[in-house]
This record gives sequence, structure tokens and C-alpha cells, in this order.
Amino acid sequence: MPRFKDMYKNDVAPALMKKFEYKSVMQIPKLDKVVINVGCGEARDNSKVIDAIINDLGIITGQKPVVCNAKKSVANFKVREGMPIGVKVTLRGDKMYEFVDRLFSVALPRVRDFRGINPNSFDGRGNYCMGVKEQLIFPEIDYDKIDKVRGMDICFITTANTDEEARELLTLMGAPFAK
Repeated sequence: MPRFKDMYKNDVAPALMKKFEYKSVMQIPKLDKVVINVGCGEARDNSKVIDAIINDLGIITGQKPVVCNAKKSVANFKVREGMPIGVKVTLRGDKMYEFVDRLFSVALPRVRDFRGINPNSFDGRGNYCMGVKEQLIFPEIDYDKIDKVRGMDICFITTANTDEEARELLTLMGAPFAK
């Protein structure tokens, strides 16, 4: 588990310090947190869907997910205020580094026709978000035990000020960006 943290201290931080010519080590960007989000509209009809998603996310991340409820009632979507409509997990520290390591080195290469992740999905403030179409790319998930293939959004929140700094940080951490 500490392999990724040691890699940041020994390899990533000095490379970023040299490339961007920071005056202080506190200016070096680092990964702050990773948020994994699964939204599911069909939860309004079947309450067991949320339990299945909680189980899958718990297995993938090693942390108990939080259920997200609707903030407003929307008649067109048949959603009432307070209904469960999604599940999210916020990872920090060692669990975050372990998840990022497994995502970049094990899960993403298992995607069919994988050519790299989109290098343009930065938000302008140094954060990166990507979508995964199915939870089956994670080796912890058993194909026979899932009820439905679901996707998820994965957001990498960094302390970087610009997209260029964040892209370099994630590249040095092993993110397989498409060329």
C-alpha cells in the first residue's frame, strides 16, 4: 500500500518541482481525494438497486459508500425530494492511493479496446473526472453476482492550480492518457 505514497515523495514531487520551478515544496500539487459516484435513476422503482450498488462500491473501494438523496422534486423524472438516487464514496490517504494504483495498473487495461483516458477532461482548476462504463473492469467484482452492469464517475481532486500541473501530476502517477 505505501508503494504509491513513496513513489510520490521520491519520484513525482521532485520531477514536478524541477519542471514548474516551484520556490517551496508546499507549492507542489498533490492528489487530495478521489470521489467515486454512481447515479441510478431506476432506484425510484426498486429499492434493492441501491443495496446492490452499495455492495459493489464497498467491494471496489474498501470503504462504506454514502447514499445520495434527491434535493428537489422533479415531476418529469418522477423523483421526489428525499428519494435515494445515487451512491458515492470519498477516498483519502492510503485507501485513495491504493485505489488509484489498482485503477491505473489493473482495472483500466481490462477495458475492451482501451487506448488511454481522455486528456481533455480537466475542469480548469486542476481536477480530473472520468467515466467508467461498467464495474466489471475491477477484478474484485464477480461477474455472476451482479444484477446489472452499471457505470461510475471517478473524480480526482488535486491541489494543482492549473490543468497542466494536474495533467503532469497524474501522468507521473501512472495515468494512461491517450496520445
